[in-house]
Amino acid sequence: MSRWKPPRPKSSPYITLKGYQTLESELKNLWEKRKGVVKAVTAAAAEGDRSENAEYIYRKKELRGIDSRIHFLQKRLPSLTIVTDKPDNEENIYFAAWVTLEKDNGDVVSYRIVGPDEYSFEEGGISMDSPLAKALFKKTVDDEVTIKNEFQQTRYWVTNIRY
Repeated sequence: MSRWKPPRPKSSPYITLKGYQTLESELKNLWEKRKGVVKAVTAAAAEGDRSENAEYIYRKKELRGIDSRIHFLQKRLPSLTIVTDKPDNEENIYFAAWVTLEKDNGDVVSYRIVGPDEYSFEEGGISMDSPLAKALFKKTVDDEVTIKNEFQQTRYWVTNIRY
């Protein structure tokens, strides 16, 4: 079994200040967590036979995951562009806009268009690389947006835009 993974598709390099600070904080916390995991690996290795040592195997796997995320963040953070300015025309939808949409079934949803490194459905964020966000860019209030995929077609109407 090969360890090769295909490269991640290129994502947009834009991020909000809050998102950037969150990633920086995550990187700092990973370095702190790594120290504890390295100590645990050392202690587990001292117990003897490593091939049957479940604690050693688990901690090495955990350390690989932490190192992988640290490597990604160290490469990604310098390449990001922090967007702090509001657009000149706040009546159109651009990056960092809060958009309220009404679905064709009457449901109302609200999303914030953010960078791909910071989107979170719990906080209402969608990636600017998502099909919905791409369709929303440069739309104004009362515009209709249709999203199609192989299973369904959904229509939205823009009801509110704020920054």
